[in-house]
Amino acid sequence: MNCATCSNKICYTGKDCTGIKEDIEKYYKNETDRKIMESASKIEALYYMKATRLEEVILFSKEMDYKHLGIAFCVGFSEEARILEEIFKKHFKISSVCCKVCGIDKKNYNLLQLSKERFEAICDPIGQAEILNKNNTDLNIIVGLCIGHDILFTKHSKAPVTTLIVKDRVLSHNPVGAIYSGYYRRNFL
Repeated sequence: MNCATCSNKICYTGKDCTGIKEDIEKYYKNETDRKIMESASKIEALYYMKATRLEEVILFSKEMDYKHLGIAFCVGFSEEARILEEIFKKHFKISSVCCKVCGIDKKNYNLLQLSKERFEAICDPIGQAEILNKNNTDLNIIVGLCIGHDILFTKHSKAPVTTLIVKDRVLSHNPVGAIYSGYYRRNFL
């Protein structure tokens, strides 16, 4: 399977080139998965090119009848997390947790440090997930977690997870810029 290099995308017109269509359709009969898909489709249909991702998160959460949102954020995104919490709390109960929660020393796990001259707490995505799990959030939102940390957070979160901000320190947190920029694209290709 290599859809990225497929030139005709016959699936877009309803054709199945996989042979697993019937097996996959069974998943959409699960009540939770079906509701998520219905809500996502409704938001797409009603707000296509009209709502920002931030607005879509609010609309989707309301459509899903979520009451309690969690924000898992990088400490470097503290100001953004504060603003998001202020926006979201107009609609939902909010719990937020920063990546340095628990203050665990990197040296405890022999992790590389940015500077050996000072204490460095690990980024603690498992701690973030556990805290939001204990707070019984309905949806968790990633705000700028590092690569790998976002994976661990998603793996350990009991609530569904969506990403609002992806960390990319070089491209102002716009990772798709590496594809859109001819300069970066030449570096990769």
